[in-house]
Amino acid sequence: MFRHPIIWICLLSFLAGFAHAKQDETPAGTIPTKRTIEFDWMPVKNWDKRHAEDVVVAQYEEVDLLFIGDSITAGWDWQLWDKHFKPLKAANFGIGGDHTANVLWRLQHGAIGNMQPKLIVLMIGVNNFGHLHETPEQVAQGVAKVVAQLQLAWPHSKILLNGVFPFDQLASSDNRKHVKKLNHLIAQLGNQTTIFFKDYGALLLEKNGNISTDIMNDFLHPTPKGYQIWVDAMLPDIQQLLK
Repeated sequence: MFRHPIIWICLLSFLAGFAHAKQDETPAGTIPTKRTIEFDWMPVKNWDKRHAEDVVVAQYEEVDLLFIGDSITAGWDWQLWDKHFKPLKAANFGIGGDHTANVLWRLQHGAIGNMQPKLIVLMIGVNNFGHLHETPEQVAQGVAKVVAQLQLAWPHSKILLNGVFPFDQLASSDNRKHVKKLNHLIAQLGNQTTIFFKDYGALLLEKNGNISTDIMNDFLHPTPKGYQIWVDAMLPDIQQLLK
């Protein structure tokens, strides 16, 4: 049934590896869920509109490079996007505020379409902490479910799985520890054949590990300078994986 049974079995094993909690405690981030929360900066109707726009792209446009994620993916500086990614036939399926369950819902409700991307750049999971109050182990299960969904939809596509960026100003923040643990867990999804894990987050930090407002003015979302650092680090990997 599956074109890559070994990959599917490995992903299932990865998910099972975190089943240390009670079997009836399914992390919310693993259950496909439509956006229902009304944020001041994005009402549900706006979320619906953005998803509908992505569905049209998925149905009718030729996409070689697909970005999927939350506001960090959605917020690419347009000048950097047009210069580096637009020539590569890229599409941006990032929506602010999304967690893994929202991405799963979008993929299962039209965002796959007729596309056959050569490479998928995925970063997701940071909102699982704040919106779903999940542990790193639970977030990792959600990320693994998204990767499994992508593999089922596009078995011949490569996935560049980004580690979640560090957030909070101070290196001593508990959230930094949570992100570090999460990235350690999801790094295990990489197989260097179809799934490639890369953690570029350290490049956004000062020497003492803190975050500067020049790089993330809210200590979460990159500034144009932060996006420049990301693109400088990631673009060579993208170009190599697209070959």
